[in-house]
Amino acid sequence: MRTTHTLSVLVENKPGVLTRIAGMFARRAYNIHSLAVGPTDDEAVSRLTLVVGAEAVQLEQIVKQLNKLVHVLKIVELDPDESVEREMQLVKVLADPATRSQIIEIAEVFRAKIVDVDHDSLTIEAAGNPGKLAAMLELLAPYGIREMVRSGTIALSRGSKSISDGSRARMQRVV
Repeated sequence: MRTTHTLSVLVENKPGVLTRIAGMFARRAYNIHSLAVGPTDDEAVSRLTLVVGAEAVQLEQIVKQLNKLVHVLKIVELDPDESVEREMQLVKVLADPATRSQIIEIAEVFRAKIVDVDHDSLTIEAAGNPGKLAAMLELLAPYGIREMVRSGTIALSRGSKSISDGSRARMQRVV
């Protein structure tokens, strides 16, 4: 049974929408594992990608509460097998002359880029699914991770399906 769920939420692109959604989660003590917000192809609509840790009953409540918010247009739970999820991370790794080439090789294996070089560190930019990024961190850890930051998950359904088709109509996830 999955412990995290990815929700794709289309909202009106208006001031305060994110505050209302975050407030709803805070009031009900729901945990947000990841939150990413950005524009869509329609400038009047933004997409929130929420990764939440919730059981089925709690997830149903989250969806119902989100649907009550006036600027929420549509909510869809994305199935991990039928969607593409990506995150980006920047990792600053300690890199002396003896280990620098090994760290660069690890970055190349993960199709990551070296975006900054200093005399005692390398900063690596990597994008991919959360599992790939975790695996890269595991390999880099023995070299000494100085700093790390990771974006929230962004996701879309696979194929030609789109949740923005008819986004003006409210849709509640079918449980």
